[in-house]
Amino acid sequence: MKKLRVQFQSIIAAGLASCFIMLSLSAHAQQKSTLAISDGSSFESKAYFPEFSWETTPMYYHFGDIDRVLTTDEAKFIANRTDFVCIEKSHAYNKLGDQVMGTKYEVEAFHQIKPETKVLFYYNSYVAWPFPRFNKEFTPEGLAKNKELAEFLAIDPKTGKLLEKTNGSAFSYYFDALNPEFRKWWVASAVEGLKISGADGIFVDRMNVDENADYHVDDLNELAKAKGEMMAALKAQIGPDKILVGNNGARTKEVFPVCDAFMFEHYNATVTNKENLLKEWEDMVRVAKAGKISIYRFGAKGKGKSDITIGATKTDGIEQRSMDQLEYYHACYLIGAQPYSYFQWNWGWNLKDGNLVDYPALQKPLGRPKGAFKREKPDGWIFTREFEHANVWVNTETKRAKITWH
Repeated sequence: MKKLRVQFQSIIAAGLASCFIMLSLSAHAQQKSTLAISDGSSFESKAYFPEFSWETTPMYYHFGDIDRVLTTDEAKFIANRTDFVCIEKSHAYNKLGDQVMGTKYEVEAFHQIKPETKVLFYYNSYVAWPFPRFNKEFTPEGLAKNKELAEFLAIDPKTGKLLEKTNGSAFSYYFDALNPEFRKWWVASAVEGLKISGADGIFVDRMNVDENADYHVDDLNELAKAKGEMMAALKAQIGPDKILVGNNGARTKEVFPVCDAFMFEHYNATVTNKENLLKEWEDMVRVAKAGKISIYRFGAKGKGKSDITIGATKTDGIEQRSMDQLEYYHACYLIGAQPYSYFQWNWGWNLKDGNLVDYPALQKPLGRPKGAFKREKPDGWIFTREFEHANVWVNTETKRAKITWH
């Protein structure tokens, strides 16, 4: 009898194990179908990525306030809409005296509200912004005390003097990425900023190397190679579980292999024209097939003056304009969206530049895409795409769009 009981228990255990395996395979298959790329292949996610869902429009938030940290209600507002955020370059600088500590504060706040949130530390690879502790001496006063630091900075080819950033409010110099000693210093600083802040990854600005990027060097190929070496060294040192985002770097082949994610920033009219939008939709497929993240950022037009280094200014009426303009840019994102493609919508990098505005359309049920986008005519600029709960129509020539929710 005892022997029969043991055999019966073994059969039950085997059956339960089989059911568990079948359920696991079913869940895995469901996840794979959810993460289908528009060309029919599957997205291969990484354990340290944020959780991705088509339930509503996948959102990314990127903001800062030079004067203060977020209130609890503000952090909850953002956490209710995303689990993927970046803390901008000057956050809490006037309150804490250090962007790194501003980021640390928000990392802890978001992780307490929503532990799975991935929070990024910002660091620029070209502009020597004075806000993080590592850059504090890159000022005329600091260089007077430590002249060796000038070797890390770019020279104005016209004057032979240090290149100065004069547009915007905060004075700053530019880094010289062609200097190998600078690259070592920069990587060490970035790693330390990540460690001190406790962030889940790092957003590296100025990863695009092209004629439109306004670099003051003779050989862009040499600069691209140097940036690639910087990012490879950074990725090797931050460890295998941290996210590396390269801003505007999806077409910089030297940095593409080592970055986990790329922002398409849309910072001027050239990158928002119809030809470039079509090319970006192709880029988003390429990024997804490589198992990487896309961030598709647009900003509402007509904001007036706004500067992250001083705070939001002259934004009368911009909230309503952002509401009016959202549908077109939202549609542009949805036409090309792939698994792990995120949408960012605001009118500036300041916290109050749209990052605390409730946009109902971005909370509506979306559902998985039913396939790739369709182009009405081979040489036309009207595109459509269907999702489970939305039909998208956009004309990138006339800049008109319609999203029909159902």
